[in-house]
Amino acid sequence: MRQIHTTLTIATQGQSLNECTHEIADWLGDSGISDGLLTIFCQHTSASLLINENAAREVPGDILRWLDRTVPEGSHYAHDDEGPDDMPAHIKAMLTGNSLTIPVAAGQMMLGTWQGVFLAEHRARPHRRRIILHLLGE
Repeated sequence: MRQIHTTLTIATQGQSLNECTHEIADWLGDSGISDGLLTIFCQHTSASLLINENAAREVPGDILRWLDRTVPEGSHYAHDDEGPDDMPAHIKAMLTGNSLTIPVAAGQMMLGTWQGVFLAEHRARPHRRRIILHLLGE
């Protein structure tokens, strides 16, 4: 049994879903571990991780619009230290989650046919987000 980890930095362009499936798969392929369990962790409270459809171009926009309708900006939040999108970003991150666990077999994530891993940027301005990849296996 072995374990390894690394940090990926993803540059975002403001509120967006940023697919990082290929970067993760590349690291996984170089890991030397063929079977195990991959944990992905986002080190931020205003960004999050999700697995969703990565084939239809409309899906990311639909998800972002739903999140904006569900958690709108406004003066009804006490916390606005970094602007009007600050507290809504924290709530969106809470709803979508900060970690994923994905089984690995034959050196590949066991994702479904149309599934991809996304970093969700919930802030309006660009950021550099860090996600930790931790692989346990053999």
